[in-house]
Amino acid sequence: MSQERILVVDDEAPVRDIVAALLARSGYTATIAESADQALTCLQQDPTYDLVLTDIMMPGTDGLHLLDQLTADHPSLPVVMLTAVHDIHVATNAFRRGAIDYLIKPFERAQLESVVSRAVEHGRLRKQKNLYLHNLEDMVSARTSRLREAMQDLERSYDITLEAMGDALDLRDQETEGHSKRVTAYTIAIARAMGVQADELKVIARGAFLHDIGKIATPDSILLKPGRLNPEEMSIMREHCTRGYEMIRKIPFLREAAEIVYAHQERFDGTGYPRNLQGSEIPLGARIFAIADTLDAMTSDRPYRKGTNFAAASREIANCSGTQFDPSIVAVFLNMPLDSWPQLRADIERITPSVLSSTLCRPQVATWQASQLASQARGDSNETGIEPC
Repeated sequence: MSQERILVVDDEAPVRDIVAALLARSGYTATIAESADQALTCLQQDPTYDLVLTDIMMPGTDGLHLLDQLTADHPSLPVVMLTAVHDIHVATNAFRRGAIDYLIKPFERAQLESVVSRAVEHGRLRKQKNLYLHNLEDMVSARTSRLREAMQDLERSYDITLEAMGDALDLRDQETEGHSKRVTAYTIAIARAMGVQADELKVIARGAFLHDIGKIATPDSILLKPGRLNPEEMSIMREHCTRGYEMIRKIPFLREAAEIVYAHQERFDGTGYPRNLQGSEIPLGARIFAIADTLDAMTSDRPYRKGTNFAAASREIANCSGTQFDPSIVAVFLNMPLDSWPQLRADIERITPSVLSSTLCRPQVATWQASQLASQARGDSNETGIEPC
């Protein structure tokens, strides 16, 4: 026997009682309300009714306004209208406002049973649909979360692989060991000071870290030559930009970073190589990298010279503003605290995990230092660390 609960709303007591009695004989549990306000109170106290049967013409709030309220507050609850007016416009208006059926008074028991049975079934299917959609949303959310975690794990594994590629280059050219990690940290610090967003920051970091990857294909006789390169050797050495680009551009997650690798030896005035790009033709990441690369090169020891201090390197970068470097980026760089660069270098050299993962996603000391450089350059007072990736 059915146990569905039905709320009967009518201002006429005889009608309420008759409808409730007929519903009880058909196996339903009926609750009566003499007004729209009383019906809303019942639903507020217990919203688990399976159907509302309501008269249209009632004093105070009429049935159509009650229908509007029910449609807004209880969208899954089916509503059947009771009316003594045989007017197609009344029925049409009720359907338009959310009713699923209507009964014209007086009606017979069979008519009531038929309409109520259809309405209750309609409500049951509505609830099933809503439950299915809710469960589907939960399932999609859970799977999206798992997919996001998997993508993050995959991205970390990519960066560890990139680190291995960088280490392989270091093994070939011990003279510049650690250069890729340091120049990546410097590049990120400057990019943060410029307000570069997280997604673009990842691309720039990877491009900076892999900038010299094409040198893996450079012969040892040229790469490790202690003296000055002759023109032919220099021409071969300069091929590392194109070789690096060709090596990584076919890897989907490195496609944008490959453009930085390709352009990292271009100069702002167009006298660089391999394509003589100038100004904004050079990718932003490559323009930022150019300053970071010079900063590290000048402050690092080489067998043929001692590295200079950061103050002297900064002056040289300032002197080359507009020729080798983008003046707007030089201005940001010069606004960053000079005494923080040596500390950032020391912190980066102490980091043992992947420099890409550490610098972009983990609150390591060096990462914090890079963030502080960016914060101070922007004039922020409440920067406490880096935003999560």
